[in-house]
Amino acid sequence: MPDYSYPAFLASELTEAESNPDTALFEVIPCPLEKTVSYGAGTGAGPSALLEASQELERFDGKGFPLSHGIITSAPIDCDLTIEEVMIALRRRTASSIKAGRIPLTLGGEHSLSYGAIMGVVDALQKPVGIIQIDAHADLRVAYQGQKHSHASVMHLCAVEEKLPLMQLGIRALCSQEHDSRLAAPHIHFVDAEELVTGNITKIDLPNDFPQDVYITFDVDGLDPSIMPATGTPVPGGLGYYQSLSLIEHALKGRRCVGIDVVELAPMSNQWAWDFTAANLTYRLMALAGHSKF
Repeated sequence: MPDYSYPAFLASELTEAESNPDTALFEVIPCPLEKTVSYGAGTGAGPSALLEASQELERFDGKGFPLSHGIITSAPIDCDLTIEEVMIALRRRTASSIKAGRIPLTLGGEHSLSYGAIMGVVDALQKPVGIIQIDAHADLRVAYQGQKHSHASVMHLCAVEEKLPLMQLGIRALCSQEHDSRLAAPHIHFVDAEELVTGNITKIDLPNDFPQDVYITFDVDGLDPSIMPATGTPVPGGLGYYQSLSLIEHALKGRRCVGIDVVELAPMSNQWAWDFTAANLTYRLMALAGHSKF
């Protein structure tokens, strides 16, 4: 694995009490996975770039102080392992985080990692978990390019094979097989980017039977490339920054966020704005998750 540096998330601002592992609500887990990328590369450097950018965040996020709930950053997952071994290691890590009373927040790395992160949460809670997916792509392909754990197949594993309820928001790139998979599975729900963006929609209700415990997987290519070009597979017509946060905030009403991942940041040399955008997004997601917890 390349020698990326891993400062703790928001280490520049955290007090000793806010970084106490005995009381911290959030556990940040870097996972620099980059094994199945099929277009632009660079996701392996995403966690270190995001963590470095987080040092420039303000304690106050505009509404409150998410770091007051406590944040720790654990050692990165060893991604020199096979992708199957990475999934096992991450699955154990997020399960351990849940059992310690924390909300695991995994930083990627490619979207494949979400399978291990989500299933660890499911293992620990031992009950259904619903997934909210912000993404440009449906990720419902079956073993894309022969790889079961492809970044393009992660939601096939979670929603089709594991049958976890799924709400997809912002999709605007999918193949006919993925289209058919969505229509064939009553537990897969979606509102795609064209409808959301052209209708300026900022609020979506989850189905009444959607699980109370919710996991958020946020692929940064769900944002429009004008906001987030630093990703391997940018697609025009994406969500706005505040729009995506509003959609998640509304969907979480009356529910509890039990896990998060932010994936597919591929840093661009000397272009710090996008790393900071991802870090700020991560902090705002913490705020939404912390609010849902109480």
